[in-house]
Amino acid sequence: MSGSKIALDTNIAIDVLNGEPRANRLLQGYTTVCLPVPVVGELHFGALKSARREENLEKLRLLTTLCEILEISERTAVCYAEIRYQLRQKGRPIPENDLWIAAVCVEHQIPLATNDAHFTSVDGLTIVQV
Repeated sequence: MSGSKIALDTNIAIDVLNGEPRANRLLQGYTTVCLPVPVVGELHFGALKSARREENLEKLRLLTTLCEILEISERTAVCYAEIRYQLRQKGRPIPENDLWIAAVCVEHQIPLATNDAHFTSVDGLTIVQV
């Protein structure tokens, strides 16, 4: 699958930061790479607690300058509530940060590149498996 925009889940963003070939091949099919703001937060946390803190923070700064950051808005909050409710009805909750990641992607109708299978339970979210 390819198109104009793709959003990265944290696990794929980490692969990009680590130079994983499969992640880099995926990005070649898109004109814009997006990072949902919860992903940016998770990446910053990971860099702060890492043994190579400054090196990883610099890699992250570079990545964020190359990506479109998907901010959280009131509309995102409505999408979040609807997704959380739908998943509750299905009996298929997902982690809190992943709810926000899904909500911002659904709001902007941007596919999400992820290796996390639980995102497939989210109605209206297009998943790109890497």
